[in-house]
Amino acid sequence: MNIPQGARARARTEITAAIKDEARRQLAADGAAKLSLRAVARNLGMVSSALYRYFPSRDDLLTALIIDAYDSLGAAAETAHEAVADESPAVRWTAVCEAVRGWALGHPHEYALIYGSPVPGYVAPQTTVPAAARVGLLLIGVVRDAHERGALNPPPLPGELRAEAERMTADFAPGLPLEAAAPLVAAWAQLYGLVGFELFGQFHRVVEAREPFFRDAVTRLGQSIGLRA
Repeated sequence: MNIPQGARARARTEITAAIKDEARRQLAADGAAKLSLRAVARNLGMVSSALYRYFPSRDDLLTALIIDAYDSLGAAAETAHEAVADESPAVRWTAVCEAVRGWALGHPHEYALIYGSPVPGYVAPQTTVPAAARVGLLLIGVVRDAHERGALNPPPLPGELRAEAERMTADFAPGLPLEAAAPLVAAWAQLYGLVGFELFGQFHRVVEAREPFFRDAVTRLGQSIGLRA
């Protein structure tokens, strides 16, 4: 008897999801560097040759997990932004940053996969870029909106950074003043630095009131770009 195409597609979707779930359990237990297709297949009761029909290599599985993680993070940030869409750019900036922190604390192993140590031998393909860019593009959009409202006052641009600021603005922030490009990139990097320090234990016995500390820090990052409170 022929299996209907719809049932076959559903079965493939379910098996793909099960493979990813088991791979995430491995990430939590052993880290991305030790991810093994054979171990995933064994724990699911599959033969390796069957699993290879879904993910031909470890790198293909890693790529799928990375895209899923970036998309999940991006969706959380976008949902938080939508909830304050009528507020000022400064408020929206802080809401997006807090959503990044909240997602990371709820998904520590997936955060480590995308923002932790590189996986030896793995090079992320271009297919990961759209998902990886979601949070950055959202923050750029907040800053662009502030500029269009006349609510952006970026700091002066050092002459030695002008050429680099022109390149940055052309590459990923068209419509923004040159003065905003470098501090925007710095704020983006510092956002993930703050989250990583908390998640990976560097704030132990240093920062105790972490939520208000984070909120104040990212508010200051917005101000460093020129967002008016």
